[in-house]
Amino acid sequence: MNQSVVINFSEGSCQSGFSTVVAQLWESNRSLKTQWTGSLPPALELLELYQKWRLLYPMMYDACGWRQSEIEFEDEEVTQVSEAEFKEICQQLRTGLNQWLNSGSFGRIERQMRTYLTPEQQIRIIIQTEDTQLRRLPWHLWNFFIDYPDAELALSIQQFQPPIPKPRSRKKKVRLLAILGNSQGIDVQTDRQVLQQLPQTETVFLVEPQRSELDRWLWDEQGWDVLFFAGHSFSQAGDTTGKLEINPQESISIEQLKNALKAAIRQGLQLAIFNSCDGLGLARQLADLQIPQLIVMRESVPDGVAQAFLTHFLPTFASGKSFYLSVREAREKLEGLETQFPCACWLPVICQNPATIAPSWSQLRDGIKPEKVPPKVNISPQILLTGVSLTVSLLVIIIRFLGFLQPLELKAFDQLMRLRPDEGMDSRLLLITITGADVQSQPPKERQATSLSNRALEQLIEKLMQYQPRAIGLDIYREMPTESESKTLINYWQGLDRLMGVCKIGEDANDPGIAAPKEIPQDNLRERVGFSNTAIDSDNIIRRQLIGQASPQYSLCQVDTSLNFRLALRYLADEEITDEVTKSGNVKIGEAIFQPVETNSGGYRSIDARGYQFLINYRAGKQIAPRLTLAEVLVENRLTSELVKDRIVLIGTTDKTFKDFHRTPYSQRYFPDIPGVVIQAHMVSQIISAVKDKRPLIWWWPEWIELVWIVGWSGLAALEVWMLNSPKKLMFAILGSLIFMYSSCFIILWISGGWIPLIPSAIAFISTVTLIMIIRRLFKPQN
Repeated sequence: MNQSVVINFSEGSCQSGFSTVVAQLWESNRSLKTQWTGSLPPALELLELYQKWRLLYPMMYDACGWRQSEIEFEDEEVTQVSEAEFKEICQQLRTGLNQWLNSGSFGRIERQMRTYLTPEQQIRIIIQTEDTQLRRLPWHLWNFFIDYPDAELALSIQQFQPPIPKPRSRKKKVRLLAILGNSQGIDVQTDRQVLQQLPQTETVFLVEPQRSELDRWLWDEQGWDVLFFAGHSFSQAGDTTGKLEINPQESISIEQLKNALKAAIRQGLQLAIFNSCDGLGLARQLADLQIPQLIVMRESVPDGVAQAFLTHFLPTFASGKSFYLSVREAREKLEGLETQFPCACWLPVICQNPATIAPSWSQLRDGIKPEKVPPKVNISPQILLTGVSLTVSLLVIIIRFLGFLQPLELKAFDQLMRLRPDEGMDSRLLLITITGADVQSQPPKERQATSLSNRALEQLIEKLMQYQPRAIGLDIYREMPTESESKTLINYWQGLDRLMGVCKIGEDANDPGIAAPKEIPQDNLRERVGFSNTAIDSDNIIRRQLIGQASPQYSLCQVDTSLNFRLALRYLADEEITDEVTKSGNVKIGEAIFQPVETNSGGYRSIDARGYQFLINYRAGKQIAPRLTLAEVLVENRLTSELVKDRIVLIGTTDKTFKDFHRTPYSQRYFPDIPGVVIQAHMVSQIISAVKDKRPLIWWWPEWIELVWIVGWSGLAALEVWMLNSPKKLMFAILGSLIFMYSSCFIILWISGGWIPLIPSAIAFISTVTLIMIIRRLFKPQN
């Protein structure tokens, strides 16, 4: 088995959801390669589908006439069911399982698995859980197994440890103890014939044994490699226990064989096969005994299916194919029986102790040799320090690459942004805000559901046009047609090219977005309307500016550029400054080049970088631009030529009832969130300031320079700790280095807009300091 993925469902249940799912990728040498986390919502609909399937499953067998001799079910479960209905439930169960696994953030785990794993690898997927409902689900229907033909599933419990078998003499044969239990209504002779034909095998058959006989053979001092059972069995107490019918008169539990089974495991028992019905309860009890691996049937199994599985599995496994591939191949071959035995390939399942590796048939025959412990090697302190520094750096780089440092890096970026001195207001902008009082002052019938009535908007534009603004941006949706009485407003929409509207691109067909003002002619819609969509980070903070995005056909908003971009271009057009796309795909306006954010840029990892977006260099200060309310314009007449002429006027609501407030790097515990119109002003200001004032845009280093920066700080930490023997000098050196690191990152961001890795370098520095101080207690400097 080349790779193992252990998916741990430790917190939650199918009923309440799993808040934390941890998936670990282990190499064949038992080293942990990487780890991912995710979550899953409650699976109530999926559980309902499974219960319906489990009800119909025995009904199908009764309808086909097999129930009497092969499967035992309670009579009250039997009703009429059609084959088509059962197939439909099976398909719904497959669809429901995959939809559930794609929900929450578990889909991220699957995407990472597909990134790290290839279809050519042999992979064991271990589901580690104590939730009995989760263990019952048909995990083999997961789409992952379709694309990875050499992967197979196993179940595991949360608590486990590797068994420590005693050394025993070998005869170059696989020792197999076969228990042929109560055979009433079934044919166990086929199982016996398959076992007898296995090569290099010493098999002892116990036919309908008494408990004392079975117990005595389990204690056999020669030990067993494989334990096999064929007969009747069943689970109890919610799949936590199970019983075996060892003869027509006697049923025993795993608990009754506990000491004998422990002895068999200590003597080297590697594999148990329970070719009988409903074995998950048996598997749960055997897992507590730390048995390495076993195979059970998850539901009641027809005799023909059990015989076919054994016939396919054991000869394939004995021929040299790996354990997991042999199980998958045998299970998939059962699909050929599903005309007669529906869902036959759903039944076999592996239960695995994750601390062990499934042996091959030759290892069962010859014994699993213990791993050799490599001899200790003396390493010079200089090599050891270099190794520690590089190891710490590598660990930090890996953790950063996996995205675990992104929240910390974003918080550090926000803090550095807030430390910058006040830049003052942008004199090219004017904000006109619609407050709660402004909303209430307008007649509800005129205003309808918006914050600004047509009459108020018409009056506002009339007043603004008296002072010749360069552009007017209305950051308020106007999806309803303007009444015919408002002819002046209609004329503004139709003919005033300085008036810009806004719309919203839809997320999907169920949320098609919000349309542009209907009065704007279609032939210049793209020049007069921009979308309001923004790129929001996982912590709900807006740090990125989205200026271009393709609009899908289902969207009511059919534009491809943002409102802030259109306003900036309209302002610059009066100075004959235009935009272009460079050969490298960057947007260039005048002499300013806007570097787009990629999936991994700066402190970001695996973000959605679709469209054309770049980081927002928010203008430092309490206020981005002069601001007037609607009442101050229409009632108090406070507009002046100085405030409006040649400026961009942005109109938007600040009434919290319209929920257009957002978090920014300046949003802290005691600082309020910012209205959407103010964020639009920051975005417009960023573009114009970069073009006109050469104000820096946010940039970042290529990844290789960031790696050198992190490794350099780790190396400096190792050098300081090892060379400075005085605790006082060492403390000053460490504090001085951290202050210099922080100051450098701040100054570079403030002066030139560079986002330098602060958190990764600080973690690498502090971790190296800590480790080297421990090492100094073990090694002394060599002269």
